[in-house]
Amino acid sequence: MGPEDLLKRRQSEALGKLRGLRKPRVVDVFRRLLYLGPEDFLVEGYKRSKPVASFNPGAWLEGDTLLLLPRLIFDYYKYVSSVGLARLRLGDVLSGGVETPVRTRIVLWPTELWEFLGCEDPRVFKNGGRYFVLYTGKGYSLEGDRYERVDVLGLAEYDESWKLERRGYFRIVGDGEEFVPKSNKDSAFLGMAGSKAAILTRPEVEGVRVCWRGVADVGTLEMYAESMEPVLVFEGWELKVGWSTNAVRLSSNEHLVGWHAVLRSDYSYRDGLALVDDQGELLAVTDYLLSPTGLVEQYGDRPLVVFGDGLALAGDTVLWLGGVSDYAVAAFAASLDDVMEAMKWVRG
Repeated sequence: MGPEDLLKRRQSEALGKLRGLRKPRVVDVFRRLLYLGPEDFLVEGYKRSKPVASFNPGAWLEGDTLLLLPRLIFDYYKYVSSVGLARLRLGDVLSGGVETPVRTRIVLWPTELWEFLGCEDPRVFKNGGRYFVLYTGKGYSLEGDRYERVDVLGLAEYDESWKLERRGYFRIVGDGEEFVPKSNKDSAFLGMAGSKAAILTRPEVEGVRVCWRGVADVGTLEMYAESMEPVLVFEGWELKVGWSTNAVRLSSNEHLVGWHAVLRSDYSYRDGLALVDDQGELLAVTDYLLSPTGLVEQYGDRPLVVFGDGLALAGDTVLWLGGVSDYAVAAFAASLDDVMEAMKWVRG
């Protein structure tokens, strides 16, 4: 069975088995720490120093320094995204007192056909002194003499000084065949052993978008279809779900990761957290913990959105770096105890 057919079968089975885990309610455990609008960033090394939108930031915590990777847009004509890199003091973020402007440099921008329309929504993972950034390559594939729109799962690899060394995108392989979904995004690494990585991912299969787990080879940029299984699906009141953040290790075999859903009733994005094991099996999941609230979060270039992409654990505080309504960055915080209390255990 080819990879696409295998994924179709497993997805169909999962949609019948995995519903009913969550309820359509918001458990308000996160507090708002700060907002950073596009006017709060100063981009260095590029002719245009002021973006018109800065949102959906990846994040990675290193000691007392929070690496922030905002998605940056400088025009409204094509709405093409790049990814910046800034360094914030953790204490400033937790206190809500980040000094602005935040000095930022662009570390990822479109250079390939498959990302021609933008590099979007980064998720950071560090392994062996190297940074791996999963992102959405929004672009085209050339089919004969026609350009077809695709959203591929891109990977950018950096050395410790954030020098870009390679980029590419993942293909799903199996039974001697290759499958590149028209949309594959919203992914996170759980861990790496050599070139093999446990991955959470979100390929679109038959127009359906649910949360999967699997195994990928970061060297060949292949995901193995046989290893892939859906672990979280949308409920009846939702249109789709996806993973929202990088994964944060809590113990030897527990990882905290964000997820998002789009509601049918108002087309809003809302977010929750899940606990998975080293292979991506779902251990526990919350109902919604974040939803867009008030003018700053509800009104923007795409209204009614709170969206990842960065998650960190600072002591006993869960720090979520998100985008609000596709124009600004927000920092949210909650106690780990409150998050764990909101979990519904699936297995353990």
